[in-house]
Amino acid sequence: MLANKKIQADQKSAIAIAPQKRPTNWYVITGGPGSGKTTVINLLKARGYTTTIEHARHYIDTQLVQGKTVEEVRQNQQMFQKGVLEMQIRQEAALDPGEIVFLDRAIPDALAYYQFLHLKKDEPLQKALEKASYKKVFVLDCLPLVNDYARREDEVAQKKIQELLLDVYSSLRFPIVRVPVLPPEERVNFILENI
Repeated sequence: MLANKKIQADQKSAIAIAPQKRPTNWYVITGGPGSGKTTVINLLKARGYTTTIEHARHYIDTQLVQGKTVEEVRQNQQMFQKGVLEMQIRQEAALDPGEIVFLDRAIPDALAYYQFLHLKKDEPLQKALEKASYKKVFVLDCLPLVNDYARREDEVAQKKIQELLLDVYSSLRFPIVRVPVLPPEERVNFILENI
């Protein structure tokens, strides 16, 4: 009896403090590593749309400027993922919810990477997920993987991350549109026809 009252009190407390999602005009461009997200984002920007940057690469770049190597940055995956998440949270908090914005990844991507890396979902991620709101999510089908200084995944990881992204966004009930492999301009046209 006391346990049930405590559970009910905890549930009421959680409901009372849970942030309300605000509707946005934001569209997420996501997909596994090497799916062409940044190319699509750059083309959308060239057409005059507001876009955001991809924070994993930005986080690595900021650490390189501070004298670290990519290996040192990626050595502590928990710290790396938290750093990327913090940047994403700050960026999304600064966006105008009424403006059409195309995001190069979004907060739920962090959950997919936490799952991929077997990291425990922490409070900042949980709170950010509770506030996350997107009009639609475009998941780009994967292209042949080309690694560079920041991208180190192999094809097995690419496919697993792609699956996790689809699972995460589906579980959060965001509308998802799969974007097939097409020439870059045609991918952009496909996205704009489906917003």
